[in-house]
Amino acid sequence: MSDDIWARDEVESPCNKICMIHPKARICIGCYRTADEIAGWSRFTNETRRSLIEELPNRADQLPGRRGGRSGRARRKST
Repeated sequence: MSDDIWARDEVESPCNKICMIHPKARICIGCYRTADEIAGWSRFTNETRRSLIEELPNRADQLPGRRGGRSGRARRKST
């Protein structure tokens, strides 16, 4: 049996399973999408999805006080 029949030619979701909407920024702290964008993803065209994915990295700065990961731990130790 071949998996070719199940292959889809569509833009995959940027979800990385870190799902929590920031209460002030109103975007997911994992993928930077809004709740409306997450809910509507399956109805978006590939063009809309690509455009949104290009925009998402610019939203990281909207998350106030984000200090996670290795760099966050390093900053806390040095202060």
